[in-house]
Formats: sequence, C-alpha cells, structure tokens
Amino acid sequence: MMSARRLRLLVFSVQKCLSRLADKCRGYCSVSLSSTPTNETDETRVSTFKTKLSSLRVLQAKVQLRRNRNMRNRIFLKKVVWRSYGKCISKHTGCQMNVNDTEIAWSILQKGGYVRTHELSEADVVLLVTCSIREKAEQTIWNRLKHPAVLKKKHLKSSTPLKIGVLGCMAERLKTELLEKERVVDVVAGPDAYRDLLRLLALAHGGQRTSNVLLSLEEAYADVMPIHHSGHSAFVSIMLGCDNMCSYCIVPFTWGRERSRPVSSILEEVRMLSDQGVKEVTLLGQNVNSYRDVSGDGASKSELGSHLSRGFSTLIQERRNICKQIHLPAQSGSSRVLQTMRRGLSSDFITGFCGETEEDHQQSVSLIREVGYNVAFLFAYSMRKKTRAYHRLGDDIPAEVKKLSPGGAYLYIPRRCG
Repeated sequence: MMSARRLRLLVFSVQKCLSRLADKCRGYCSVSLSSTPTNETDETRVSTFKTKLSSLRVLQAKVQLRRNRNMRNRIFLKKVVWRSYGKCISKHTGCQMNVNDTEIAWSILQKGGYVRTHELSEADVVLLVTCSIREKAEQTIWNRLKHPAVLKKKHLKSSTPLKIGVLGCMAERLKTELLEKERVVDVVAGPDAYRDLLRLLALAHGGQRTSNVLLSLEEAYADVMPIHHSGHSAFVSIMLGCDNMCSYCIVPFTWGRERSRPVSSILEEVRMLSDQGVKEVTLLGQNVNSYRDVSGDGASKSELGSHLSRGFSTLIQERRNICKQIHLPAQSGSSRVLQTMRRGLSSDFITGFCGETEEDHQQSVSLIREVGYNVAFLFAYSMRKKTRAYHRLGDDIPAEVKKLSPGGAYLYIPRRCG
C-alpha cells in the first residue's frame, strides 16, 4: 500500500506521460497537407517516420523505467514493514477451534518479533479471536472492544498508539461494520488470513486500517506449528470448513468449503506436543467426520463412516489410549425439526428453532432424559444472516420461550449435566 500523496504523484506522472504519448501519436498519424512539400520523396517520408518511431521507443523506455523503479520501491517497502515488534495480548471466545486458531496466530506473531503479554495496559496490540455462531457471541465481542477502545484514545498521542485487531468468524462475517463502527478496529483478519497478520499489523502501525478475509480452497496452516500453552491436553486441527449447509448455520459462510490437512502434518504436530509433555490430544474440525487425507488416495466419506460403524466399539476396547468418552449426537429430539434444520446429528441442542412446537420441544427433552448425557451443550436458537433459515423461514419463537420452556424442563438438564 502507498500513501495518498505518493499515489497522487504517480497518477500525475502517468497522466503526463499519456499526454505526451498522445501528442506524439497525433504527430505520427496526421501530417498537414499544406505543410508537406509537394516534391517530398518516398525516401524522405520513410526517414521521417523512422525518426519519430525512434523517439516513441525512447519515451516507452522511460515509462517502463519509471514503472520498474516504482515496483522496486514497493517490494522494498514490503520487505521492511512486514516485521513489526511490540507486546501483544490476545483473547478468544467460542469453540475449541478458536483456541487452536489463537495458538496458530501466536506462532506467526512470534516469528515476527512480537512478545506475549497478559496485561492489557502493557500491550501495543490487542487481538480478539471471535465467534459468530450466535448473536450472543458477537455481542460479547462488541462489549470486550469497549475497554481497549478507551485505552486506544489515551494512547493516541503516544509514540506507539494501541492497535486493535479482530480475527476469526466475526471478522469474516462483519468486516465492514467492524472497520467503520466507531472506527475502533485497525485490523480485520478472517480464519484463513493469519499468515498475513504481520503485514496487516505493519500497515496498521503506519496509520492504515486493513483487512484480509479471503477464504482458501486448501488447508492454510499445514506447515504452521501452533504455540501450545495448555498443560497436558491440546487441540489439533485436522480440517477446516463445512459443506453441509444446514439451514440455521453460518459456518459455511465464515469458514468456507471443507479442506483437510495432510496426515504427515498432523502426526508431526502430535509428536511435537508429545515431546512437550502433552498426554491428551483432541482432533478438531468444523466437520471432523468429513476428514480425508489429501496426501494420498484415501477413503471416501461413505467408506470411512461404514468402517467406523462396524468396528468402532471394538476399536475403543482394544486401544487403551482412546478416551472412554463418546459424543452421542442429536441437535434435536424431533425428526421434523431436524428435517427443517437440514441437519444430520450433533449433541449441541438448539431450542426455539423456527416453527418448533411444544411437542417438538418435549421430544428433545425426552431424548436427553433417555440417553442420560453427562454433558450437553444447550443453546437458544439465534437467527444468522445469509443462512437458508434467514431467507426461507421465520424466527417465530419469542426469546423468553427459547430461554425457559414451560415447566422448567431445560433447567432440569443443566443441574443434571453439571
């Protein structure tokens, strides 16, 4: 990126060159008959044309020289500003994937010379790794931005003004709003843009508000080893994105299409974690069941699912290093609601989905009681823009009904599940 002043100078130079070029072209292409000697020979005309053609080539060479000089300056600027130093603090909300994303971002920032701090008052950069799955998660981020915003105003006249960045799902979904609302946020980076963080932060330190929310068609961080800070357990991302397009879910729009990480990269990270003393690894992904090893032929999704179904219980019995803990999936106990959701199975229960009746709700309660979950994640439905439900269905369940069903049935679940 170049400054506005440099851009104006470049535009002026190009306009001037084009004007000269146009004048010369007019000279080559139109010759006044009155000024042309009647006795001018063909040889003289050819000689005149060669002279003018030569001067045109000189002008073109000058334009190309100036263009090359500008490109060299631009490349030099990139090499200089990509590395920035300072203290950085990060906070994350949402799922375990955001924990892993925070560790990936730190791996990249550390190589750029940033030092981690846990004190907001010491930070030169504040980064928030965000979630957009529900409206409440986004509101949490807006609230968290208030404190850094106050500190930023106090640091305006200091030599190192505070810079604020928003990363992850919310950055992907609300890029324009984040940059424009009260003009607090300096950097916006989507889930696939963490490699670009050093450049974005360098531009922000130069006074520009920057963003990168491009989604990748391939796994973006296979060769990035996250910086682990969580004791004896760790999260390892094996795939990103989702192709399911459930009617209520924003994930395909914030994370993009499914892409898997090579097995060799996963094993390398697990070995590194083992060397650091980690005893338990949880494999992560928006849709882990869709994982496919892209480094070889691999098995198809249907083949993988059938193999797991046939030998799953035996595998758990035989392998002592597999946790005796099973995720029993069911987003709702009502088949009708699951069909409306365009949903398969998951144990994050949603209450108050579009068109859900009391009978549908009681079927979910009955399922939870029958299964006897140790832990269940329970959420009131939150309408998300861009989803099929937003365009085709109506958010017709009142908020007070979503949060507390008649008879307090959903209060029973948290007491039981802990």
